Amino acid sequence: MSQETGSRQTGNRRERLRRATLEEIHAAARKLLVEQGSAAVTVNAVARQVGMSGPALYHYYSGHDELVGAVTAGFFRELTAAVEQGRDACADAPTGTRLLAACRAMRAWAVAHPAEFGWIFANPVAPPDRRPDSSRHRAALRFEHVLLDLVAELWRTRGFPVPDLAALPASQREQLIAYSESIDGRLPPEAAHVFLSCWIRLYGLLCMEVLHQLDFAYTDAEPVFEECLRDLAVTLDLAATHD
Repeated sequence: MSQETGSRQTGNRRERLRRATLEEIHAAARKLLVEQGSAAVTVNAVARQVGMSGPALYHYYSGHDELVGAVTAGFFRELTAAVEQGRDACADAPTGTRLLAACRAMRAWAVAHPAEFGWIFANPVAPPDRRPDSSRHRAALRFEHVLLDLVAELWRTRGFPVPDLAALPASQREQLIAYSESIDGRLPPEAAHVFLSCWIRLYGLLCMEVLHQLDFAYTDAEPVFEECLRDLAVTLDLAATHD
């Protein structure tokens, strides 16, 4: 065996061990989150879970913020994969059908993982012009674009009803124009208004369900979620025959 080959194999072995340790760290952070809440996810607590000292964990993450960012990115990737799987399960269906399937997959993951869902959305994602180049923000962007891509496809291929931009308050118009520019004009401001209104409705309902804010009336919120999807289908004109 040449020295170069031996060095490469040693490097590969170190990288495998590092990846395994990172997976163990993430699993420990998740366990603490689910069992004890977000406040329990500290560097020292995670280190104890994996059988190392707090200072030893700094060989993998520079501090609590970087640890939190990495764990958050992992949750985002898991959620995104679930939503994409739901979308792709009906890959040959019309765009609207795939969009609704993606929404249902998002709810299924959130209901099954309430602690993780609360964790990733506890802090807002920074606007595009202020996003640092971090794994968390890249993972968040990928998630954001799953539903955005589908709505943009709807707009491009068949359109949907939009409001008169001039009828909206000036501040709202300015913000919609800025948002449209931030997504490279894939949705014009008036279409972006529809997209954001749908997202606010969908996400707001899902948060209320996951945080048990509807338990006073609904212990099973799935019919309420389906009612919301029917309303969004009307908003996006998904019943149109040319979909």
